[in-house]
Amino acid sequence: MNDLTKYIDHTNLSPKATTADIEKLCSEAKRFGFAAVCVNGCYSALASKLLSGSNVRIATVIGFPLGAMTTDTKVFEAKNAVVNGADEIDMVINLGWLKSGKHHWVKTEIGAIKKGIGKKVLKVILETCYLTDQEKQIACKLAVEAGADYVKTSTGFGPAGATIEDVELMITAVQGKALVKASGGIRDKTTAWKYIDLGVKRIGTSSGPQLLKS
Repeated sequence: MNDLTKYIDHTNLSPKATTADIEKLCSEAKRFGFAAVCVNGCYSALASKLLSGSNVRIATVIGFPLGAMTTDTKVFEAKNAVVNGADEIDMVINLGWLKSGKHHWVKTEIGAIKKGIGKKVLKVILETCYLTDQEKQIACKLAVEAGADYVKTSTGFGPAGATIEDVELMITAVQGKALVKASGGIRDKTTAWKYIDLGVKRIGTSSGPQLLKS
């Protein structure tokens, strides 16, 4: 169990999440020793305060969950999250731009966010359920070229989450130049270990404690 905990981003991105829910999330993350909590921007400062002095990192989502905001908006949101205590930024790519063939725009946006957050970790959410395999490969390549630290499968808000096939494709596409995070629909230990055995370095799940017991 202890080996699994270091991979888990304990997540609550519900639009109905209350301060009490975030307090519970952070308490569980400290108790189990999870890698990070993943929260919406309005809770970055609270999570930072609650986790002060612990080894649990704060990941904040940006352009979530659609990815269709302007680049300036995303950059501001990312910088603001860092000011409020975020150690890691999980951003959603602009899917419409990718599908329009505006690859330079996608890459430029990722690069602008990475530049804006400096040495903080940047994870790029592809939302794979909406992409063809070719588009997934292109998105991974653009993320790597823009300096992203991770590519991530899903927001958890699309019609499907992580799959073994997508993770294998992403690991091949990044060619060791970025790490991979699997998220969306991972609710048991067996599934989590399948992804880790493939080479995934983070697991995004809202079921962290339950997953450890499964």
